[in-house]
This record gives sequence, C-alpha cells and structure tokens, in this order.
Amino acid sequence: MKKFNITVNGTAYEVEVEEVKAGGSVAAAPKAAPVAAPVAAPAPAAAPAPKAAPAAAPAAGESAVAAPMPGKVIKVVAEAGTAVKAGDVVIILEAMKMQNEIVAPVDGTVKSVSVTAGQTVAAGDTMAIVG
Repeated sequence: MKKFNITVNGTAYEVEVEEVKAGGSVAAAPKAAPVAAPVAAPAPAAAPAPKAAPAAAPAAGESAVAAPMPGKVIKVVAEAGTAVKAGDVVIILEAMKMQNEIVAPVDGTVKSVSVTAGQTVAAGDTMAIVG
C-alpha cells in the first residue's frame, strides 16, 4: 500500500492505494479501506482588488471607454490630459488570463480615468472619458 495526499476542489485528502504489478492479478483487499478524512484546508486567497467606482456619464461631445468584459485593470496607459486618436490604447485589461488593449473610440483628450491598476471591472463599466 502507498499513501498519497490528494487535493480535490480545495479539500485535501490522505488516501491509500494498492500497487498492482504488471501481468499479475489483484487479490481482494483483506479489509475495507477507511474513508479518507479531510485534512486542514489551506488559507483562503487574498481578497480581490476593490471594484471600480461608477464613473460620471460622458457629457455632450464626449465618449466613454467602457469595459467590454469583466476583468482586472493591468495598466492605465493614457492618463487624464493625454491626447489620443481613435484606436490608441488607453487601458490594458486582463480577462480570462489574456491581456486586452482597450482603445479610444474617438479622437480627443482623455478627460478622466476612473480606474487604477489592480482594480476589477464588470462588463460595461466606464473606465475613462474621451472628449
């Protein structure tokens, strides 16, 4: 018999496994194997970054840079006051373990940025205003 520690869905178990030799048959176990008892669970992960605060709605002539999907802001590329052209990267958003470049929808100046690196956003959240 060999003992192994196995973790399933975050719960650790200690199990015993009988080794089978190649070409040999396995004899019936002399006794029923005891039910695996859960071992102390590991400490929970750190708390997630704070959620983005709702940004003010864009005024006439301004456009919102909205999150196309839920994710975590990795980097704010264009700070408030930066001139951008349509298609310029404003924010880098990580979603599904991929980094996505969020671009300016129109030419203009970044009026405000309502997110910071490490912050999580939901789909549709306004991250910046360009006008």
